[in-house]
Amino acid sequence: MDAKNLKEYRKLCQESLDNEYLRTTLDTFAVAYRSGRANAFAGIDIDQLVADVAQMKDDTLKQLDDYLDRFTRMAEAAGVVVHHARDGDHANRIVAEIGHKAGCKRIIKTKSMTAEETHLVPSLEREGFEVTETDLGEWIVQLRNEPPSHMVMPAIHLSRYHVRDLFSEITGKKEDEDIEKLVKVSRNQMRKKFAQGEMGITGANFAVAETGTIGIVTNEGNARLVTTLPRVHVALLGIDKLVPTVADALSQIKVLTRNATAQQITSYVTWVTGANQCGAAEDGRKEVHFVLLDNGRREMVADPLFSQVFRCVRCGACANVCPVYRLVGGHKMGHVYIGAIGLILTYFFHGEENARNLVQNCINCEACKDICAGGIDLPRLIKEIHARIQDNEGHPLPSLLLGKVLRNRKLFHTLLRTAKWAQKPVAGSDGFMRHLPMIFFKEHDFKALPTIADKPFRDRWAEIRPQVENPQMKVGLFSGCVQDFVYPEQMAAAVALFKDHNVSMVFPMQQSCCGLPVQMMGERSASRDVALQNLNAFAKEDVDHIVTLCASCASHLKHNYPVLLADDPKVRPDVEKFCAKVIDLSSFVHDVLKVEEADFVGDGKSVTFHAPCHLCRGLGVKDAPRNLMRIAGMDYRESAEEDVCCGFGGTYSAKFPELSEQLLSNKLSNIEASGAVMVLTDCPGCIMQIRGGMQKRGMDIEVKHTVEALSERRKKK
Repeated sequence: MDAKNLKEYRKLCQESLDNEYLRTTLDTFAVAYRSGRANAFAGIDIDQLVADVAQMKDDTLKQLDDYLDRFTRMAEAAGVVVHHARDGDHANRIVAEIGHKAGCKRIIKTKSMTAEETHLVPSLEREGFEVTETDLGEWIVQLRNEPPSHMVMPAIHLSRYHVRDLFSEITGKKEDEDIEKLVKVSRNQMRKKFAQGEMGITGANFAVAETGTIGIVTNEGNARLVTTLPRVHVALLGIDKLVPTVADALSQIKVLTRNATAQQITSYVTWVTGANQCGAAEDGRKEVHFVLLDNGRREMVADPLFSQVFRCVRCGACANVCPVYRLVGGHKMGHVYIGAIGLILTYFFHGEENARNLVQNCINCEACKDICAGGIDLPRLIKEIHARIQDNEGHPLPSLLLGKVLRNRKLFHTLLRTAKWAQKPVAGSDGFMRHLPMIFFKEHDFKALPTIADKPFRDRWAEIRPQVENPQMKVGLFSGCVQDFVYPEQMAAAVALFKDHNVSMVFPMQQSCCGLPVQMMGERSASRDVALQNLNAFAKEDVDHIVTLCASCASHLKHNYPVLLADDPKVRPDVEKFCAKVIDLSSFVHDVLKVEEADFVGDGKSVTFHAPCHLCRGLGVKDAPRNLMRIAGMDYRESAEEDVCCGFGGTYSAKFPELSEQLLSNKLSNIEASGAVMVLTDCPGCIMQIRGGMQKRGMDIEVKHTVEALSERRKKK
């Protein structure tokens, strides 16, 4: 994305930020969804259920053509006419031809994201058909001439007052904002449409190969009316909806409804097999057509990485938990499909010109991956699309420069050392810059920035490296760039704590930044080169563990290095060995050192925690840091939404400062409401964001790394 496009896109996002109703609605839903989903899945092994769905969908892909042929044969044997569409335009032409041939003029339609994908309704309207959406939310957005803002709740962005005014225009009289009355208005308007409808159009959630059946999951009864009342029924569905058996469809329903709207079961599950069960016209003839759409899906199937997208059950949960979607809504966080899955599907279904802006608005918090009903690695796919677009269209200058700098460790560290002197005119005595350098714009002035440390950790290492006799283990310290050059005191605190537990340590001087910043900027080649640097830095060190105090570094080292270096069989064994040794600070202290209360002098200080995204989701570490606070004698107080992103996201906060600022504001409010006098976290980037925000707002709450609080309370040995 060039600077001009970025600026325009940021303006669009700002429009949503300024929409107080939208943000309040999405906030309320996001909070309620979390607890509702937990209740809906109570007593169910979620991980196993998701794994089962993923395995079933993956197995289906291996025999896609066979299942497609079987579904077609079984459906046709039951009296259905099956069509195969190459792309969206082809699908729209097929549906229009069916309508013209059958002499239909009035069409009633139920909610279908596939129809949104092909822009079916406007296409049919251009052909002279009258098309009415019968799902309440879809009908509302149709009347407003706008796309849905959520895959499951298309009108979530609208209030009862918006709908009242809209319905007043439709009926020609002033309507009441009472929800029951508004529903009654819509029902009265819709009944005559149902009665007059000559063709009914639906989507489908499943296409069952063994029976030729389609399954439709809805919360309103409109789908059943659409499939039965008109004399022609057309179902438009992607080939990704194929499942082998009815049992497979039922298992998918079990996760779909719970993940989508936190319901144990939806109101209606409608099954359509053949033409006979679907009702009939007065003359006894009933037409049923299934239009099976490709539109880039086979391209995904052929891609070893992106074939996992076929696991998507279209539940929309990735949007429900996305902190960016929560701020800007689906009209800014999507094209046709919204949320994390929408960023990916847009690229394949609607081209990179529509995806290039969207993929950069991912903060990489991994909330979408954590909630996905199909176990799709959504953040990785989004980063891959970003890289592919840049490889095709050219790399922006800032990301190119950062890539070149990080490739050269000596140059990178020299620039950091130089910055220590360059910051002198703006550096305050409190460790923050007094005002931002000119390279930053006023939009970035929502937090104070830290100064570069007088002496990086690598220059302190020779002085503080302990001599440990009879060590119980040997570890390598990975500092990353922030804890080396900005917060070296955090590394020093870890050294003191580890020494007390007879841990021998090494710090390879050839190590550098983990490479995540350039990965996030789409610089795949630079990310790979940086990974090789760090791999080589630790290659000769015979250590039991590689400990890092940065959760983002730990997750990147552990999970992304094998991907970045997968094409080099020579280093693969070294990568596997390296990654197996990587461990985050809290897990190391809690699970490996197994510290006890006797190791600390507790002071009962009230403390809360901010869970870094890459700790609680990327690494799956949730209990260890909180247990450590209690073990060390602190008074841990849970704050609201501890695991929601603070808005840092590395380079994200510089690229989208308005969104970063709002996420930070939410985080600071929750921390303050906890009543704690100190907040701990396991990520230097989060510390930079939260501490900088508190400094700017004059909040008197300490912000520290977990290891600092532990080290300060350890019993000196």
